[in-house]
Amino acid sequence: MATTTYTVKGMTCGHCVSSVKTEIGKIDGVTGVDVDLATGAVRVDSAAPLADADVAAAVDEAGYEVSV
Repeated sequence: MATTTYTVKGMTCGHCVSSVKTEIGKIDGVTGVDVDLATGAVRVDSAAPLADADVAAAVDEAGYEVSV
């Protein structure tokens, strides 16, 4: 089990949160996604460590950006 936290820029509403959770949830091995709209923090739980590029691509697909 692995947990990684990312910061996502550009989310402003519940729909934003839902979009990010849905796209990250499609990554193989993801077991949970928790998004804090106020801070932009996104906690991703997975069966094994994920490639940061995969998470960034999923966030991009949702229309947002992972802050470096």
